[in-house]
Amino acid sequence: MSFFTEYSVQLTSSALLFAVILLSQTIISKLVRRYARLSHILESRTNLVVKYISILFWIIAIVGLIVIWGVKTENIITTLSAVITVIGVAFFASWSILSNVTAGIILLFSFPFKIGDVIRLHDKDFPIEAEIIDIRAFHVLLRTTEGELISYPNNILLQKGVSILGKFPTSDIEFTD
Repeated sequence: MSFFTEYSVQLTSSALLFAVILLSQTIISKLVRRYARLSHILESRTNLVVKYISILFWIIAIVGLIVIWGVKTENIITTLSAVITVIGVAFFASWSILSNVTAGIILLFSFPFKIGDVIRLHDKDFPIEAEIIDIRAFHVLLRTTEGELISYPNNILLQKGVSILGKFPTSDIEFTD
């Protein structure tokens, strides 16, 4: 008996899973890009969100393949517990990085300020009035009227009060990634 005849159900299911994952990923990515274009969101920010969505879909695909091919439960539990332990330690060690990435996605979709806006951060210890230069995955780049560049973590930006003051006059300073 050949491999293809013996495992035809699993092979067909795997092919169908990949087709559904690719189709779903393409549709969701196009919807995110359309939303970003209509909302005038920078392409670099949109690409980051699309990348995160892609990673999520491939994790779902891996889980689906494990279910389709019927890996033994004992092996899954042993492997999963080891992986979760390592991931848990890594997440605990880098929780602030994860919260900044999550905050970056929230800033992309639900906050009213955009690049070029002048904002005031209501922080009693370190009040800031500055122009938003860039919104990145981990931080927001701000430029004060004195020309000082400030990198402000996304998760802190979500926790502070923010006033939108308007726009700075166009500047000569350009930033590249």
